[in-house]
Parts: sequence; structure tokens; C-alpha cells
Amino acid sequence: MTLRFVRRAAALGLVLSAAVVRYWMFRIRGPLTLERRAGWLQETCTRVLESMGIRCEVEGEIPTHGLVAANHLSYLDIVILSAAMPCFFVAKSEIDGWFYFGKAARAGGTLFIDRSRRASAESVVASISERLKLQVPVLFFPEGTSTHGTMLKFHSTLFEPAVRDGAPITAVAIQYVMEDGTPERELCWFGDEALAPHLVRTLKAGGFHARLRFGEPRVYESRRMAAEKTFAEIAGMREGVRSEAEELQHA
Repeated sequence: MTLRFVRRAAALGLVLSAAVVRYWMFRIRGPLTLERRAGWLQETCTRVLESMGIRCEVEGEIPTHGLVAANHLSYLDIVILSAAMPCFFVAKSEIDGWFYFGKAARAGGTLFIDRSRRASAESVVASISERLKLQVPVLFFPEGTSTHGTMLKFHSTLFEPAVRDGAPITAVAIQYVMEDGTPERELCWFGDEALAPHLVRTLKAGGFHARLRFGEPRVYESRRMAAEKTFAEIAGMREGVRSEAEELQHA
């Protein structure tokens, strides 16, 4: 057990405890609107990243409304993206049952979807349509699960509200980079890996930073087109970031 791990684990524990206090302070100070919930989550996630020693680099203009679609590498994506901007997440229903993190996600305005139930998907689509009227973007992961870096086909269902309402859709590519050249795959959380071992590995890691690259907001004519075009855009941005990282390593 390294000193770095102990220091970060202690800092993370303090941040998570303080987040509960700040949440109740928010409630005392006035109505806990959806916008204030998103602000609370952003502040919390910013502090979580700092406690874990994860740096974040952002390229492109961060959207202030509409729908945002991202590739998915691990649960850390939620922390990283929320620290970069206030937003409402759409997450799989299993997360709602996670100790602490499920309640924190719900407190931050997250929408939970059970992809195996059509009624759940329809309900979330309706909720997204309502959230798109606010000046806070809705963010989701069209792959439907986290991967080791090789992107999966995007599901088109949750693009429907933005396409129907003519709301802008922004693609964002997320990539994990280690200064020592460790492959991104080693930082991803996917398959059947338990949460705790990955969290321990992350807290021990040195020189871990995330790169976010935002595309231009676009309006699409169909949800299928939105899924296909957004997939291609994110894949292209990730490839560009990967090439830049390789050039720096060989410089």
C-alpha cells in the first residue's frame, strides 16, 4: 500500500463526506432546482478529481444546452464530464443501487434507464425531452456500457428527443492518458471487473489525466443518422487525440 494511495483515499473520503454536508446546505438555502442539483454535482466531481489526482484537459467549446453524446470507458467518465460542465446524466439503472454513488447521482439529477424494459426507455425519453428545455445539457453514453477503448455501435433510442425537438447534439470524445505511456485499456473499467479493485488501481496511478474533445453542436434529421454521425465523429476525435499522444511519447 503506497503513500500516494493512502493520501488519495483519505482525501476522497473527506470529499465524499463533505459533499453530503454541502447537499443539505443547498437544501436549506432554497429550492433544490434541477439546475442547482447539476451545480452541486459539478462542484462535488471537481473536488473528487482533485482528491484522486486526475487532471482533465478540454478542447473545443463546452455546450450549455442540448444533448451531449460521449464514448464510455468507466464510471470515472461521469466524474470527469460532470467536473467539466454542469449536466444531467442518463445512466443504467444498476448504478441507482450502488452504495453512496447511486444516491449522489440521483441527488445530482441523473436519469436512470433499464434498457431491458421498453417502458423505462420511453419514460426516460420523455424526461430527456423536458430536460432539453433547460439551459443545462443532458449527457448520455450511446454504447450503453463501458468498454476497453474499442467503441461499440451507438444505440439510437435516446437521440430521439433531440431529433424530434430540433435540439443541438454535441459529440464529446473522452480518452485516458498516462504520462508513463501505460495503455488506456489498463485504466478502463469494463466487463465483469469489480469496482473496488479498479478504484484502488486508479488511486495508486501516477500521471493520470483525461482528455475531452468537444465537437460542434449539430441538428440531425433522424435518430439513426444522429447515432451514426456522432459515432464517426467521436471515433475520429479519439484517433486524433491518440495520434497526438503517440507523437509526444516519441518526441
